[in-house]
Amino acid sequence: MAAQLLVIEVDRQDTGHAELRLTGDLDFDSAPELVDAVAALRRDGYQHLVIDLTGVGMCDSSGLSAFVIAHWGGSVPLRLIGVNASLRQLLVRTGLTELLELPPAVEDRDTRAVG
Repeated sequence: MAAQLLVIEVDRQDTGHAELRLTGDLDFDSAPELVDAVAALRRDGYQHLVIDLTGVGMCDSSGLSAFVIAHWGGSVPLRLIGVNASLRQLLVRTGLTELLELPPAVEDRDTRAVG
C-alpha cells in the first residue's frame, strides 16, 4: 500500500490562534512539512495551535517527533484533535499525552456521563 501524501490546510483564526488540518500519512517523509508549517505560524505570532488529525491515516515515530519539535517551539501546548484510537494509544504509551493537549477519549467521556 502506497503512502498517502500529507496535505496541511491552515485556518488562521483570530489573533494568535490557528488550526492545521492534516490529511494523509504523517511519517518520515512528511513530518518535516508539519514542523515547517508550525514554525512558520509561530514566526507569524500564532501560539495557540490546534492540529486536527481526523484525516491522518498513519503516524509513525517521525510524526511523533514532529509533535515534540513543534511543541518545543512555542509557549502554549499544541492541542491535538481528531485523534484515532491507535494514535491515542501510541501517544499514551510514549508519554506524549503529558506534553500535548488532547481532548478526553470517547470512553473517558462515556464513563463520566454514567458516574
